[in-house]
Amino acid sequence: MPVSRPEPQEPRVIAHLDLDCFYVQVEQRRNPALRGQPTAVVQYNDWKGGGLIAVSYEARKFGVKRSMRGDDAKNVCPGINLVQVPVSRDKADLNVYRSAGSEVVAILSTKGKCERASIDEVYLDLTDAAKEMLLESPPELSESIIEEATKSNILDLLSDASDREEDVKTWLCRADADYQDKLLACGAIIVAQLRVKVLEETQFTCSAGIAHNKMLAKLVSGMHKPAQQTVVPSSSVQDFLASLPVKKMKQLGGKLGSSLQDDLGVETVGDLLGFTEEKLQEYYGVNTGTWLWKTARGLSGEEVEDRLLPKSHGCGKTFPGPKSLKNNSSVKSWLDKLSEELSERIQSDLSCNKRVAQTLTLHARASKENECNSLKKFPSKSCPLRYGTGKIQEDAMKLFESGLHDFWGSRNTGWSITSLSVTASKIFDIPSITSYTGRQFMRNIVNHRLKRKIVRTVI
Repeated sequence: MPVSRPEPQEPRVIAHLDLDCFYVQVEQRRNPALRGQPTAVVQYNDWKGGGLIAVSYEARKFGVKRSMRGDDAKNVCPGINLVQVPVSRDKADLNVYRSAGSEVVAILSTKGKCERASIDEVYLDLTDAAKEMLLESPPELSESIIEEATKSNILDLLSDASDREEDVKTWLCRADADYQDKLLACGAIIVAQLRVKVLEETQFTCSAGIAHNKMLAKLVSGMHKPAQQTVVPSSSVQDFLASLPVKKMKQLGGKLGSSLQDDLGVETVGDLLGFTEEKLQEYYGVNTGTWLWKTARGLSGEEVEDRLLPKSHGCGKTFPGPKSLKNNSSVKSWLDKLSEELSERIQSDLSCNKRVAQTLTLHARASKENECNSLKKFPSKSCPLRYGTGKIQEDAMKLFESGLHDFWGSRNTGWSITSLSVTASKIFDIPSITSYTGRQFMRNIVNHRLKRKIVRTVI
């Protein structure tokens, strides 16, 4: 359940940047002939041409959707270009996309605290940069404003199409604006500069939301795609949220959102305003009740984490329908492949970023023969992570066997696995190798001395 965090005392400028059809853009950079053409990126398998994971805007005009299979997309748009995700170890290899995303992060992180939220989206805390601009070169005193900033979408700014850019420029340069909006104006200019730089240096376009917190920035970053940005002045927050479906809010798309609809008759975020904080606490507890009360008012204290690198590394594979795994040997074969990929990634992280992971976790989805609606889930299992491909493979299989025993008892038939993944987590920076502790730590890593007894831990 979501928990309320205290809001900062000072106003902030937070941006959420989302790369447009990122996988398609990466493939268009690799093959420029695809630019302007209906294109989709597909994770191939032999059932109906594989699943689409990204669809270009040109293809969307024909009705192609990301939920489609490759063959369905061809029926809707016969001229579509289907580009297959690279394959390694018989599964999708996303390294080319991860690397491309890192190029963008390297540019964005130059202006403030940067949180890489996923392979194609980033949060930025631009508060300090905006304050610096407002102090040293405030927009109202600038001779010119970057053109991309004048194309911003400002919520509740009424303007004719012919005068729109001039009206946006006027809003950005208001000398009589309050302090919060002046900071937002500076943030909008900074984000426009960053987006132009990203395009120039990587050939990728991105859309952005600029607001006083992460929640609002995320909500509006996709409002005007592609290659546009949207600003949320504090005065427009209530009107914006009033008609927003409650299920559109982060953390309200699942059971909590359904409970609000079914138990309280809440359909929009604005409907929450009809409930006191005490009433919401009565239904959902103190922390979640307060969070809901604040959310309805556009308040959020969640901070941007200063994180350019992932918190964990994971490798997984699904086995739908007849491809499900039904014996230990087939599971071991796939766990060996997944563990080999995981070993490469954590070893690269160690070499490039001087970080080490502490915990290995196995996740699986399973079903039992003749039990279509089995309620018992395959338990996740964790153990201390030992570096080295062979050790990870060995430990992953032991974790699977432990989970299978809890799921199915001592029997070794009558089950099928539809999903497998191994994850390395609890990653931290290693000590400096100039210190005795650091040198000893590195020797332990190199010699694979991180040997501890595997514990059966359900997460």
